Amino acid sequence: MTDGTTDRETGRDDTGPDRVTLMVGGGIAAALLAVIGAAGGWVLAGDEKPPVTPAEATGSRSPSAQTSPPPRERPTPTTAAPSSTAPTRPTGLAVPDLVGMDFEEAREELRGLGLGWQFVFGSGNSSSVLSTNPTAGTPVRRGVTVVVTVAGSAPPNSVPDLLGMKCRDAAAELVDNGFSPRYPNGRSGTVTAQEPEGGAVRKWNDIVYISCGTPSGDESASPQ
Repeated sequence: MTDGTTDRETGRDDTGPDRVTLMVGGGIAAALLAVIGAAGGWVLAGDEKPPVTPAEATGSRSPSAQTSPPPRERPTPTTAAPSSTAPTRPTGLAVPDLVGMDFEEAREELRGLGLGWQFVFGSGNSSSVLSTNPTAGTPVRRGVTVVVTVAGSAPPNSVPDLLGMKCRDAAAELVDNGFSPRYPNGRSGTVTAQEPEGGAVRKWNDIVYISCGTPSGDESASPQ
């Protein structure tokens, strides 16, 4: 014989956890059927392409598929060409201050320093130096020619007689007297002729031609 309490508890057990389990299992089965049905519909429709993913739908590409830009070319380094001008070594020699000095005295000053000279005469009677090029104090080397500008005009002077002198000595004599020697036949031997002749009056910087060689009277007689 059973009492009513046992029957009521048994009825609650039938509607408890077992019923919840059945409901959850039924929901999972329904979801699976829906997925299988969708897949079956895709297969039956004959579409062989897989569904489009969200990334493909937006047109994005994988990093490996993107084209990387070409590398930038490095500019070719330029090397400055070495300077061909060598610095001038100091010699301790400089152009003296000749301004205001008589031009003949200025010449002796330059000669004593081993420098050359070239006179540029002006007009008038003054024999003083106006300027020099290079200017006073400029470092120079021995043998450099200094251009000396004289205020007055070139003074006159007599041409020396050079016949019979050694060509080298005749040239030095002309320079001392303010003339410029020229050698139409070379510089060896003795002076056989000159133009203009000795005693002629010319001006400073005028040219005197001297012909140098062996005079015919000095030739040795041929043996008998």
